[in-house]
Amino acid sequence: MKKIFKIAALSGLIAATGLQSCKPKDTANAVSGDAGIKAYVAPGKYDEVYNFVSGGFSGQMSVYGLPSGRLLRVIPVFSNDPEKGWGYSEETKPMLNTSHGMVPWDDLHHVQLSKTNGEADGRWVFGNANNTPRVARIDLTTFRTSEIIELPNSGGNHSSPFITENTEYVVAGTRFSVPPDDVNGDVAIDSYKENFKGTLSFISVGKDDGKMDIAFQIQCPGVNFDLSRAGKGVSHGWFFFSCYNTEQANTLLEVNASQKDKDFVMAVNWKKAEEYLKAGKGRKQAVRYAHNTYSEKTHSATSEIKTEVIVLDSKELKDICYFIPCPKSPHGCDVSPTGEYIVASGKLAAVIPVFSYDKMLKAIAAKSFDGEFEGIPVIKYESALYGEVKKPGLGPLHTEFDADGNAYTSMFVSSEVVKWNIKDLKVIDRQPTFYSIGHLCVVGGDTKKPTGKYLIAYNKITKDRYLPTGPELSQSAQLFDISGEKMKLILDFPTIGEPHYAQAVLASVIKDKSVKMFKIEENQHPFVAKGEKETKVVREGNKVHVYMTAIRSHLTPDNIEGIKMGDEVYFHVTNLEQDWDVPHGFAIKGADNAELLIMPGETQTLKWVPTKVGISPMYCTDFCSALHQEMTGYVRVSPAGSNVPLKFGTGVTKPEVAAASK
Repeated sequence: MKKIFKIAALSGLIAATGLQSCKPKDTANAVSGDAGIKAYVAPGKYDEVYNFVSGGFSGQMSVYGLPSGRLLRVIPVFSNDPEKGWGYSEETKPMLNTSHGMVPWDDLHHVQLSKTNGEADGRWVFGNANNTPRVARIDLTTFRTSEIIELPNSGGNHSSPFITENTEYVVAGTRFSVPPDDVNGDVAIDSYKENFKGTLSFISVGKDDGKMDIAFQIQCPGVNFDLSRAGKGVSHGWFFFSCYNTEQANTLLEVNASQKDKDFVMAVNWKKAEEYLKAGKGRKQAVRYAHNTYSEKTHSATSEIKTEVIVLDSKELKDICYFIPCPKSPHGCDVSPTGEYIVASGKLAAVIPVFSYDKMLKAIAAKSFDGEFEGIPVIKYESALYGEVKKPGLGPLHTEFDADGNAYTSMFVSSEVVKWNIKDLKVIDRQPTFYSIGHLCVVGGDTKKPTGKYLIAYNKITKDRYLPTGPELSQSAQLFDISGEKMKLILDFPTIGEPHYAQAVLASVIKDKSVKMFKIEENQHPFVAKGEKETKVVREGNKVHVYMTAIRSHLTPDNIEGIKMGDEVYFHVTNLEQDWDVPHGFAIKGADNAELLIMPGETQTLKWVPTKVGISPMYCTDFCSALHQEMTGYVRVSPAGSNVPLKFGTGVTKPEVAAASK
């Protein structure tokens, strides 16, 4: 017990030190004199960079322009979004389906851009769901979520989504080890060492269409996998994961998972795993997981429950996995542009260890091991170590790189970014952040060819930075100019949700690929009306389908009668516009799920169940023209069993009885 209190006291001291250090003395002079000019983007001009930022507990991803810090878009991924009708329209509801049912929330920590030859190619960006383990793919021609795949055998998808240099795989490690899905999970929690396993999921990505599939999983010892990077260049074919809780504790991890001086980086030879897979060494495992896809042809999502994965056992199959000791409680695990150096960050370490890929291979060949952990060889620390960055700061978390051989590491406790040289491991510069930085991002900083120029710090605390907003303050990003030897703070701006990791890429890689509208003639939605002559209202028992169109500045039909209590009404609204940035909205009084936002040429559906007899107005919610206010209509609701015929029309005072009704 005394030992626990001593450790707790130490933790408290560290926390106190962190809080005290959160506010550097030179806050007033932190921004350089020409900062305003460097961050200024004139009206009508584009930003140089897209910045994709995770929203943490919001389940969203936000897109900012840099250097201005202007918010360009919020992308709903694992969350309902009433602004866009995401998760509310009948077409998008299936995107939030899981093996547990509909889960319209999650915790999106990390984003990763697709790559070709180790460079961001601007096709897709991926995001992770931490709580109900999922990986999403966002199409960067539409900036909408195209696919979500659930991960079986996983208890928290934090170490995700990390990508190989040609987007062969998106890889995810389980944060919380749990019993595998195909065994009886009703076991004592304190049987962790015997029954809990960690799982690495290798998700294949279609080269042309991006379609995801779980190619295989690797069953690993029961530890917590935190973060990861794929090898690149010389280390292509490997993955590197930070691991903590090698004590395999199941309670009070703050204390019990901090007993050892070192935890591990796990090096995974996925090329070798592929060989075992082809040789039939994997076992088929019965599981349940959802795979959801969104089609821009039908403008609809489908959800499929899959029931099988192939699992490789790291304990039985040799040469797949190796452990490298690193300071305890590691967080970041980052790979240099050449792929030669692997940087690990022990959250409470006084040094930053830098491992050598070449030395690691030589150590494996020479069997320079320090025993095993759960059947996996542990490489001797010194045998894989290139060197240590001495006295970098307090609380190293994450590292990214520029094109000049320099690395940048976030220091959570001492609230700073530290710049150091990869070859000589000497600290070059340090700049305070405001305050308590978590992740950081350099433009292209995780690729083979970093662009540099800007570094963005994502901070947890903003006391005294912005106007107060009640008990909770906005979290923030801070933009540094890193084009010179010394880093210069030039801007800070608030963020959506909690920013964890982010990716930044030159705007030129993405902006010219943007979809401006959907061609109405290519719309394959089953309830599309490609013109006003195709509009109709059809009754099928107690279900009523309204084939509706929207165009500046009216809805067709805009008068509907014959709806009865007990009916389920489906408004299938097609936006007939064929012009860029002319969406239409749709709302009706009493709708309990949200509104629609329909892009030009698209069809979306709102389900409405009337709750009272009378007249319910409907209207377009998105400003489209000077006569936007006139873009309205009415629905008459009659009692159940009423003999009011189904009628509809636009532009006629007394519509005729619908010939299409039945």
